[in-house]
Amino acid sequence: MPRTYLSEYYRTQVAPQLMEKRGYKNLLQVPRLSKIVVNTGVGTGRDADTLKEAVSTLAVITGQRPVVTRARKSISNFKLREGMPVGACVTLRREIMYNFLYRLINVALPRVRDFRGVSRKAFDGSGNYSMGLTDQSVFTEIDMDKVKHTIGMNVCIVTTAATDDEARDLLQMLGMPFENPS
Repeated sequence: MPRTYLSEYYRTQVAPQLMEKRGYKNLLQVPRLSKIVVNTGVGTGRDADTLKEAVSTLAVITGQRPVVTRARKSISNFKLREGMPVGACVTLRREIMYNFLYRLINVALPRVRDFRGVSRKAFDGSGNYSMGLTDQSVFTEIDMDKVKHTIGMNVCIVTTAATDDEARDLLQMLGMPFENPS
């Protein structure tokens, strides 16, 4: 399964298997990926270089230019003012989404230290899956010699599935390495 053909793999293999397994009558009933949102926060006590590095890191990892997220409200205890930059966010769709998912599943996750699989419980009740990565070094695109600050990121996989079980089946058939139930 080459990485540029994960969407083709979904159409030819995963969708027919899900139709048979779940008893869907129409191809449009089969759950599919909608988008993947990659989000990182740099906090308020950091300098502007940290934000620039987070933006460039997300751009290298995802292949798409991130949007700088800004504070919605002022919070005096955190020395936060409305409109201050606090993070970066990327929304991936179509082929870029499938390419990122392939690299996440087959390259980045196996490089996580003591990796035993991702949690089966990180679904939100509506068929969307969220996970966190504590370090950007698991992606091979990052040159760790040039990195000054490590950033963590949240990855949210949004599907059209109605239930968590349908989304779990979809992600499992796409190759997501869920942990063994114990």
